[in-house]
Amino acid sequence: MLLTKTNYLLYRECPQNAWVKIFEPKEYNSKQISDFDKMIMKTGNEIDELARDLFPGGILVEDRNDYKKSEELVDKKEKIIYQPVFCTDKFEMIPDMLIWNDNENAYDIYEAKSNSNSSNKYDESNKYDLAFQVNVLKEKSIPVNKVFIIKLNSDYIREGDLDLNDLFVIEDFTNEVMDMVGIVLSEMETAHDLLKRENKPDNSCSCIVKGRSTHCTSFDYLNPHVPEYSVHDISRIGSSKKKLSELIDRGIYSIFDVPEEFKLSDIQRNQVNAAISKKIVFKKTDLKEFFSEIEYPISFLDYETYPSAIPRFNGYGPYNQIPFQFSLHIKKNRESELEHFEFIHTNNDNPDKIFTQQLIKYLPKNGSIIVWSKQFESGINRKLADRNSESIEYMNEINDRIVDLLVPFQKQFYVHPEFKGKTSIKYILPALAPQFSYEELNIHDGGMAADTWNKIVSGTYSNKENENMSKDLLSYCKLDTLAMFEIWNHCTKLLEQK
Repeated sequence: MLLTKTNYLLYRECPQNAWVKIFEPKEYNSKQISDFDKMIMKTGNEIDELARDLFPGGILVEDRNDYKKSEELVDKKEKIIYQPVFCTDKFEMIPDMLIWNDNENAYDIYEAKSNSNSSNKYDESNKYDLAFQVNVLKEKSIPVNKVFIIKLNSDYIREGDLDLNDLFVIEDFTNEVMDMVGIVLSEMETAHDLLKRENKPDNSCSCIVKGRSTHCTSFDYLNPHVPEYSVHDISRIGSSKKKLSELIDRGIYSIFDVPEEFKLSDIQRNQVNAAISKKIVFKKTDLKEFFSEIEYPISFLDYETYPSAIPRFNGYGPYNQIPFQFSLHIKKNRESELEHFEFIHTNNDNPDKIFTQQLIKYLPKNGSIIVWSKQFESGINRKLADRNSESIEYMNEINDRIVDLLVPFQKQFYVHPEFKGKTSIKYILPALAPQFSYEELNIHDGGMAADTWNKIVSGTYSNKENENMSKDLLSYCKLDTLAMFEIWNHCTKLLEQK
């Protein structure tokens, strides 16, 4: 069994999950990869290919099993090699680029990553990634000089053609990586010995003391004793590792079994109590005060965007969101019927100006604008203003009128057992308005919406498919604003009850 770099990094996150991937691939792949995750992987490949243009004229090893070709290229000291493949008796790895350094008579390793230089949370993983590569090359007697990470420059703003030398930054990780290659080699050996065993690990995976959002792919398979609604679902319990570990050590897995005397934060305790009692917590005074600030006409507004890692249009930087769609429901007064307006841009050009024009056309000049998560829509508006100076005053005025419907649920003015500690609209809506469901739609979440739009504008679909997919996007975004109205309406009626 060859331990690949990918499986080694997976092992570092959860050894048992890496074992399942190797020996029980059907179980590992039983949970469908989300469209958002697929988009991330595609982005990584695009950045890898684009980064090669920083070192043009290299030779690409296209067959990941072609060890012989890679070794031949290294033996003759080929200047630039893309995606060479190397293996030893135990390990296999594919560096993004090897660049021959004549002065040092050795190769430099360049690894392209999809994160930016402003986000360093991935640097630790990157160091282990590079150390793995150095160890394999050393065992192959391939001289290594320095190791580098190629990242996106978060300060880059596109003007005209892409300037790759400004778009990318190259960071030298040589000192940090070389200091840890010995430790990593020992860990590689341990990982190889564990992952070559065909017997399923007996113990629970290491994710048993992590919050639900950071569980490994195989958590349910490896931990069948953990119920669907468990202590791992308690709000922010992953940030309270001592609390979670204590519960697990006491054999408490179900949220319904958490003792009354167990110390939790107020938010966590409210969630647990609601689950156990099956009763709603309703803070009428706080909720009434929040809703009293909402003024007619009330606009329920939602944006759909695409986070393009590589800036497509002038004024955009890496991962700046491209706003391609909005849905707007309007309640002019207490007695009026609910009105709906919508916009979607499906051409492969900058939608900023027409997006803003359509907002100006349909959005009322006064009244409250209700969104779900103010930080997102307000941020999009600020970026639109940055890129289009004529819109600054208008976007600032919109942001001044925004009311975040997420707030009363975050602050637990309203706690429902079916929220399960979540504040996503996908959890709140079915609890308060069960007649509405995202499950009936062809597009279920924002990641899927973004990926669908990208495929439309990039020519992936036929004209007929484009038409159908556009309708699906409109239906999805429409439900988001309708959901906000239904939630607001539900709470308003509750407040009117004596």
